Amino acid sequence: MAGSRDAAIVGIHEYPLRVTGGGVSALQIKASSAAKALEDAGLSWRDVDAIYDNGSHQGIGGLGISEYLGLKPNVIDNTAVGGSSYEFQANHAREMIAAGKCKVALLTYGSTAHADRRAIGTAGATGQGPANPLNNMEDPWGLTLISNYAMVKQRHMHQYGTTDEQFAAISVTTRKHAMRNPEAVKAMTDLEFVGVREITVQDVLDSRMIAHPLHLLECCMVSDGGGAVVIASPDVVRDTRKKPVWIIGTGEATKYTENGGDITVSAGAQAAPVAFGEAGVSPSEIDVLMAYDSFSITVMCMIEDLGFCTKGEGGAYVEDLHLAFDAPGKPAMNTDGGGLSSNHPGERGIFLLLEATRQLRGESTSQVDDPKLAVAVGNGGQLGSRHATGVTILAAD
Repeated sequence: MAGSRDAAIVGIHEYPLRVTGGGVSALQIKASSAAKALEDAGLSWRDVDAIYDNGSHQGIGGLGISEYLGLKPNVIDNTAVGGSSYEFQANHAREMIAAGKCKVALLTYGSTAHADRRAIGTAGATGQGPANPLNNMEDPWGLTLISNYAMVKQRHMHQYGTTDEQFAAISVTTRKHAMRNPEAVKAMTDLEFVGVREITVQDVLDSRMIAHPLHLLECCMVSDGGGAVVIASPDVVRDTRKKPVWIIGTGEATKYTENGGDITVSAGAQAAPVAFGEAGVSPSEIDVLMAYDSFSITVMCMIEDLGFCTKGEGGAYVEDLHLAFDAPGKPAMNTDGGGLSSNHPGERGIFLLLEATRQLRGESTSQVDDPKLAVAVGNGGQLGSRHATGVTILAAD
């Protein structure tokens, strides 16, 4: 049934620090966030009967997390598809709740990427050498994660005539929202950003080139951070503390390089029609778009592939800055400041769910007027090669 309300997000928490100073572990971030998300929902640890965990950071996954938190869940899901893991997991939680396998699902994420000084994006694609069957055409030539995305931006510019100025508009919009978010401002300050203020298109173009044609201000920050999301069944929702945010449509897909393939088309082109069809809504009805912004090109592809505009017309779509929360029309995009200006601890998908929920509750620092529908679209892996896209459509109660 289109838009069926089988499960809802009822509790959220975002760990406030983007720079921990090395005094806290990723596991502690997860546990602290989980406790506060349950408190936000008005639920307790004993209510949790499903655990969703990427498992790629602590090396213990859902089994270890269950023991650490003292839980004995009926469902454990360790789906790990990079930054889109949490859209996949939210989608799976909805399915399991609808099937009656569990009633309260807990999703957690924690990372100390900045404290660990991880070379995210600048190191080799896998570090596993030419023997790796997936990267044998990439690693020997020194392709890094950033250059992988730069390659897609270059192709988009060549194929569709998209300009640097148009890509820069994405960074300008997210920074505007970040400057209204105290936690994002603190993040940029702690990470010693040059110019913690709203920026212009020219500021983006003047920032140094990282991997041609990607400028510094088109690339996400590397921070610490984490959060938690609680998803519950309709009978549990009746007794939760805040108004629920319903998951009404989901879609997932994978993509990799192929002869004759188009690297400017993401897996979102496959996942989005499924999600929108299931929700029974169209992109034109969406009030808030939380698009994974590892880089400006990621957002551009998500906007086009989800159907907010025709493929190749994303540049014209974003250049007028109408994606700001207070601009005429919709949707508003990345209203927390995004990975470009708020936080990016390595896998940002959970934060898309958090801010979409805040918007539909009326709790955002860049609040849209009376939003009804939001979409979170995560993208994990590397856009120019193998990656996965998860689409989660959310509705206000």
